[in-house]
Amino acid sequence: MYTVTEVIFKDIAKNLKIENLTEKVIQKCFEVENINPTSFYICVTFTNPNNIQELNNEYRNINKPTDVLSFPMFEKEELDNLIGKALLKKPSENGALQDILGDIIISIPKVEEQAKEYGHSFERELAYMLVHGFYHLRGYDHMVEEEKVKMREKEENVLSKLNINR
Repeated sequence: MYTVTEVIFKDIAKNLKIENLTEKVIQKCFEVENINPTSFYICVTFTNPNNIQELNNEYRNINKPTDVLSFPMFEKEELDNLIGKALLKKPSENGALQDILGDIIISIPKVEEQAKEYGHSFERELAYMLVHGFYHLRGYDHMVEEEKVKMREKEENVLSKLNINR
């Protein structure tokens, strides 16, 4: 099984360790959610605080840097229907993709800062940001406490299956 994940490094150095961890984490997200990984494409961009601040300002009207931004292509219900249909399909012989799940943008300096702040490894913080971004693409949010609890349970489940703990 493999996922179709494009990894981009924008205005920061390319890092094979980050790229490999990204593939591993996103693959596990697809597996845990029982999503055919050949049916959806995700683009993950690693960048710096200035770039993520520009995006945060442009798309959320919040003029400050953040750790992760997610740009889903579908509403949750619409995506659930697409995922159901994708499970019934065989992978395309020519490798054509059916749909774009969305984009995740992560500020690597912010990940480094938060790993120190929370007292855990860079790997753990980055994996959490990837899983968090993935679940936003899946239509989950954390603005209401009930939704936050559900999202956190899903995130921690994936991280525990990867043996990435606090």
